[in-house]
Amino acid sequence: MGLVAESLAYPWSVRLLTPPDIRRLAASAGVRPTKQLGQNFVHDPGVVRRIVREAGVEPGDLVLEVGPGLGSLTLGLLEAGASVVAVEIDDVMAPLLPRTIAEFAPEAAARLAVLHADALTISGPTDLPVPNAFSQPDGAPVPTPTKLVANLPYNVATPVLLTLLEVLPALDEVLVMVQAEVADRLAEPPGTRTYGIPSAKAAWWASAARAGTISRAVFWPAPNVDSALVRLARREPPTTSATRQEVFAVVDAAFAQRRKTLRAALAGWAGSAPAAEEALRAAGIDPQRRGETLSIDDFARIAEARQ
Repeated sequence: MGLVAESLAYPWSVRLLTPPDIRRLAASAGVRPTKQLGQNFVHDPGVVRRIVREAGVEPGDLVLEVGPGLGSLTLGLLEAGASVVAVEIDDVMAPLLPRTIAEFAPEAAARLAVLHADALTISGPTDLPVPNAFSQPDGAPVPTPTKLVANLPYNVATPVLLTLLEVLPALDEVLVMVQAEVADRLAEPPGTRTYGIPSAKAAWWASAARAGTISRAVFWPAPNVDSALVRLARREPPTTSATRQEVFAVVDAAFAQRRKTLRAALAGWAGSAPAAEEALRAAGIDPQRRGETLSIDDFARIAEARQ
């Protein structure tokens, strides 16, 4: 059970968006989905409920949503009894969302707070608003989201995830819908074809796994690719004296030339190929291996060996 909001009432009346609702709301606001912002709106209530169920959302949870768009998933989260902090970059969508909630879930309006901003500019919990349903006694800690549930725009999914995991330490559970290819890059383990920079960097913060596929047919407009759900559960970063920035520098260098051996790929990072080999051997790693075979713990040992 998550944080308990002040004014939860059972039952609450929430109606999820259908395809006609989506088109009506978009038309009334003059919204035309753009590829630049990765806007593809979910119009299937069954899929919305599936996402909420997979995320394990419970009454009283405080959930962060990025890119709520017209509010399909927002309504699903409110229907489950959660309070929602929605971060929306679009100038039209941000003010439209509260009006949509007022129409489709009036009793839940106090459980929504909207931040009109780019999620990549969030620097910490104090940047986030708090829904009115949460009381804040003087001196009490400001409640912050513990779950992220979102349909992330394809073009910014990875940087948004990495940013929010870094700046919101209370964010313990994540379930996001992303392009299927992005899901593979986030969730694949070392030694697989799609394992790379996103996989390794996400592993610093959390364990990741695919949680199902989503057909392109449930979106309006339909994208050219299928989507997938990815579940991330926060864990402790690797035990190392190297900083995250130092470890990530090794990750970046190893995958910049992923066809090369680590001895060659890390030459620029270490200053020379012999220096790279020295660091690799000190970390207990064969210099002839390649970056895609290393775990985040391996990268941490390499970074530490150069300190």
